[in-house]
Amino acid sequence: MNSTLFLQSDISNPYLTYKTMLQNNPVYWDETNKIWALYSYEDCVSILKDPKAEIPTVNPNNEQKLNKKALEILNNLTRLSNGIQHKISKEIAMLLFSKMKSVDITSILSQLIKNNLAANKMDWVNSVCKKLPLLVVLKSFNFEDKDCSFILYQIESLVKIMLPQKTEEQVKSINEISETIFSIVEKQLFQLSFYESLSAKITESNALSLDEIKTISISNLIGLFIQSFDAGRGILSNSLLQILNNKTFSTKTEIEKSVIETLRFDPPIHNTRRIVVEDIFIGESLIKKNDSILLVLASANRDPKKFKNESKFDMERNTNTENLTFGIGGHMCLAKHFSIHLATEALWFLFNEFKTIKILENNIQYEPMINARLPKVIWISLQ
Repeated sequence: MNSTLFLQSDISNPYLTYKTMLQNNPVYWDETNKIWALYSYEDCVSILKDPKAEIPTVNPNNEQKLNKKALEILNNLTRLSNGIQHKISKEIAMLLFSKMKSVDITSILSQLIKNNLAANKMDWVNSVCKKLPLLVVLKSFNFEDKDCSFILYQIESLVKIMLPQKTEEQVKSINEISETIFSIVEKQLFQLSFYESLSAKITESNALSLDEIKTISISNLIGLFIQSFDAGRGILSNSLLQILNNKTFSTKTEIEKSVIETLRFDPPIHNTRRIVVEDIFIGESLIKKNDSILLVLASANRDPKKFKNESKFDMERNTNTENLTFGIGGHMCLAKHFSIHLATEALWFLFNEFKTIKILENNIQYEPMINARLPKVIWISLQ
């Protein structure tokens, strides 16, 4: 194997590759890309919990030429920060998350299906998965319909802000929309009843100005939009495929267990990266300061030392909740329980509402991404 980095669109079954690497090269130096790749559960957990392994800088010295607002968004995201900056932005993100009001997921889903179902057929990915999680977040913070429509329309361009490498066209699109989205979120944040108390609480515990708190809050609310779009669509897409394949849709509890097992068995996010700030050892391998590490979480999720019968979809396995798809430690995704709940409610409504649901695709195609395995389209029939 020459390279650990490949596009998910170029490989039909990456799990065969992961299995081979886990057996033969669980700690692997990829000379082509100058990156370490870790495939075992134990090693991935070790790095995820190690403070000497930090999140790599996405846009050092603004070499990608992002404008002021795009740069503010990127630089203040909890998921991309380290040290004290991460501590502060995570506290703000958690407070924002705790203030989300409950919305009726099924009514939003019902409307999306009604708007997109034609001749009993629908593209599940583009009709629902790319819209439902983001709409639920927007409605949870009382965004107006016109603002919801604008953000929904522009989100696919905005999520490119997370890419380590961006094309000139992608940077241009990000710069064009970031100021407007920042302004929309800023206006809405000031109208939310809890924002003043949130600001006071953060000011009390950290030496931050109100402007700094505002920028971090706006950025992380936008970050929640981004997560809703990419990871949210993946959970809904992959869970539907696995539930239909394994026929585990008789009760809501069965669906919830299936969503959790999908997060282990066929997760939307396959890998994440770290950079070490001091020399460390993984087994007998010396990882030197400033070396990059690829944590192959999808491989760790199928490590037989952790998960019995790892290649079998088993919603009753008692270790399924210990999958690494949402991370672990300080950078564990805050949207874990929200995402599982949303997928469970949406899929239970779908299977409860329609007697027959069939996949019309013989061969699912995936987006050309390295870190995520996201179906491009999933045509289904609903009867």
